Amino acid sequence: MKSQECPLCLSVNTGLLYARRDGIGARDFHRCDVCDLVFVPREFHVEPEAQLDRYRSHNNDPADPDYRAFLSRLFDEMRPHVVPGADALDFGSGPGPALAAMMAEEGLRVRTYDPFFQPDAYVLERRYAFVTCTETAEHFAAPRDDFDTLDSVLDASGWLGVMTGMLDGWDEFPDWYYHRDPTHVSFYSRRSMSWIAERYSWTARFPRQNVVLFRKGAEDDR
Repeated sequence: MKSQECPLCLSVNTGLLYARRDGIGARDFHRCDVCDLVFVPREFHVEPEAQLDRYRSHNNDPADPDYRAFLSRLFDEMRPHVVPGADALDFGSGPGPALAAMMAEEGLRVRTYDPFFQPDAYVLERRYAFVTCTETAEHFAAPRDDFDTLDSVLDASGWLGVMTGMLDGWDEFPDWYYHRDPTHVSFYSRRSMSWIAERYSWTARFPRQNVVLFRKGAEDDR
């Protein structure tokens, strides 16, 4: 089998991790030996229309206390660094930008971007002190391009908070629920996130499960 190019680091030092053949649908999952990303080759990606139908089925009501509590797993870690009046971006805000509302309540000036629901690319021409990316990175079909974009919108010392399912032992992957969503095509470990931090000269810390905080520029000053 010909090696697949990793969509994050572009290495061809990759191999098949798992081939799923069940009632959910056939998909292959490859792992990169360089950056540790697990990814689904393009031929197994669902069409944009099917993705949109899936996203519309999500319960992303900004007034839902359970959804806000879920998003707080990330935002509680970012809150100590918030400077009221600073510019913030919710990248991948979805149909109900609840996290944007939560950031605005903390005094941030918030913009949103989502390729399906808020596709206003002009917001990506600005710089932000705080950027959030919750339950979005797993949908990145071209994660190198998306993280390049995230780097470009961060201020020189900006914070980026990412929340996505992560495993540190790929032996658990076949039984992991996360890959059963057909719109999930990129899967990360702490090693993957550390590779990303090194590529962009960010610092990374992992304050809780499935959450990583990146700081651009200077070393972490906590």
